[in-house]
Amino acid sequence: MLFGLKALLIILITIPTGILVLSLAPFDRDGKLACQFTRLWTWAILKIGGIRLRIEGLDLLDPKRAYVFVANHGSNIDMPVLVQSLPGFQLRWVAKKELLRVPLFGLALRASRHIIVDRSDRSKAMASLRRAREVIKKGISVVFFPEGTRSTSEKLLPFKRGGFVLAVKTGTPIVPVTIKGSGSVLPRGDWRIRGGEIRVIVSQPIAVDQPHSGMLGSLVNQVRQIMESHSRQNGAAAPNHSRCEPTSATEETLSQR
Repeated sequence: MLFGLKALLIILITIPTGILVLSLAPFDRDGKLACQFTRLWTWAILKIGGIRLRIEGLDLLDPKRAYVFVANHGSNIDMPVLVQSLPGFQLRWVAKKELLRVPLFGLALRASRHIIVDRSDRSKAMASLRRAREVIKKGISVVFFPEGTRSTSEKLLPFKRGGFVLAVKTGTPIVPVTIKGSGSVLPRGDWRIRGGEIRVIVSQPIAVDQPHSGMLGSLVNQVRQIMESHSRQNGAAAPNHSRCEPTSATEETLSQR
């Protein structure tokens, strides 16, 4: 009964929010108004769900600059969690085109000027990355889930490299964000939101302003190691990495990708 009530309340706030975002889309070229409504919507979802956030590391970030946020993905609740965990930033999501099929949500996603990626078409995927570069130039941060889909366990899936390419091409620092506990609050394949605490760990930004051979592979490994380290720990902070160090020369150079 309680789960059904939560779901009903979320639907009741989602429908008018989606309609409002769609109505404002012609006057909201950069999606900044939609971002403000999204903050209210995600705040309400977490409150209704009885979800508490424990956020660490925000003091490591400069709210006046853009970042490429790279986060693990274990639940559909991760998006509201990240919006509420990064309150000082305008965020645009790099989302797979399949999400456009979700009724109302898909239309609102596009109307909010988020970046839709067709992973089955390389030329369209590259066009999406160019769009993401334009967003960053406006001082707006971009969010990637490098796993590409939700994991069914705490073990990370293989990382896709699109977000890392974007960071290097634009010289934008990468910020690893580790989300712990979202899979228990809303497991994959389940619609019932359970109350509880979700821990969000924001790591030291990784500078990418000095590209070098093998940098892409190094970045992927660095971010993965940071997330895995945080996932294994209960309280102590994992080592931070403020700059990407070179790896072996056998890695392909960024210019070849």
